[in-house]
Amino acid sequence: MSTTTEADRLAVEKAIAEKKAAEDIAVAASFWPTRGARRGVQLLNHSYAPVNVSIVNRGHAIMVRFEGDAGSVSIDGTAYHLRQLPWHALVEKGDAPTEHNVNGRQYDMELHMVHQNTHNKATVMSVFFSRGAHDPFPHKLEAYLDMIAKQPERGEEVGVVDARGARGGASMYYRYVGSLTTPPCSQGVISAIGKVVRTVSRHQLELLREAVHDEMDKNARPRQELNNRDISMFQPIQQNRN
Repeated sequence: MSTTTEADRLAVEKAIAEKKAAEDIAVAASFWPTRGARRGVQLLNHSYAPVNVSIVNRGHAIMVRFEGDAGSVSIDGTAYHLRQLPWHALVEKGDAPTEHNVNGRQYDMELHMVHQNTHNKATVMSVFFSRGAHDPFPHKLEAYLDMIAKQPERGEEVGVVDARGARGGASMYYRYVGSLTTPPCSQGVISAIGKVVRTVSRHQLELLREAVHDEMDKNARPRQELNNRDISMFQPIQQNRN
């Protein structure tokens, strides 16, 4: 006959919790970030400039394409140049999940800032949005969204756009090395996900989601396993002014 002690009970509960957490962790869908997990994660040094852009209906998502040098972000001493901005948006919860969830939380929209270096290696900076007040950046593009709605591969020239409006000024971010979330799903992609969540109006969500014509409820890649990838978070050190 055996007796279950309080220590045994706590150990079992811990094992169950760890198993559940392991099942919930995923890359390009859901993860549980660990602060300071990797050394060398530094402030993202980005330098963007206003350039001409076009907006394109890709059939499964709306994308802003830069026609000139829109600037770059420096990661580990390497410059990655901004190429495009696709949106992944949903109208109702569970309709089309964002590409990442944090601690199990799903957001209403995710913007990807896709960059490439001179060796065609990619890094993707992601920005989360929750439903609320309208966001100034997509607001500038609303008239063009109506023009390309339900017309796959149609593009419209927009004029000069400053990518700093998409990036915002937040410095805290999560980082891991994963893969592209669209075919060919290439590996070795640095993903940097902003911690600050911005707001987007329901009207903007509907424009971005309903403008595409894929006859699908979801325009995000399904949940992927973590596969022992390291995930870390950058947070600036608060200086003591006293």
